[in-house]
Amino acid sequence: MRVETGYSRREAIGRRVVIDTNVWLSAALSPAGAPAQVVRRVLASGVPVFSDATFAELEARIWKPKFDRYLSMEARRGILHDAHALAHWVGIPADIAAQRFSRDGDDDKFIHTAVVGSALWLVTGDQDLLVIEADMGVRIVAPAQALLMDTFCK
Repeated sequence: MRVETGYSRREAIGRRVVIDTNVWLSAALSPAGAPAQVVRRVLASGVPVFSDATFAELEARIWKPKFDRYLSMEARRGILHDAHALAHWVGIPADIAAQRFSRDGDDDKFIHTAVVGSALWLVTGDQDLLVIEADMGVRIVAPAQALLMDTFCK
């Protein structure tokens, strides 16, 4: 998913967004859907934020054989390349990594990444994350909800 950006990287820093693995994969599988629109908007006028753990999850899942009939190897490499090249990368300190937010502890890596990366948004389709009401300075929203918000990556 190649996108030309209309913003300089410096301007886009204020538009940091953590995109959950399920949104990246949904975007790849359904180019017209809300997840794809979110990914395109973030790549065009925002900055995806990754930690090693969140990128490793995307990388591991995108190569699963169940996607072979839907995504070519070239398409997968392109998604990983673009996500990696455009990302703001953060390391997660041990004290942050120890914090628990989600009822599924494996999902906490996305919150940790958003908090450390000063992301304004965490876009996910995961109900375990969408039900979190803790005030962390990060809005956790579904793709369709993000698209309806005037301030989302504009």
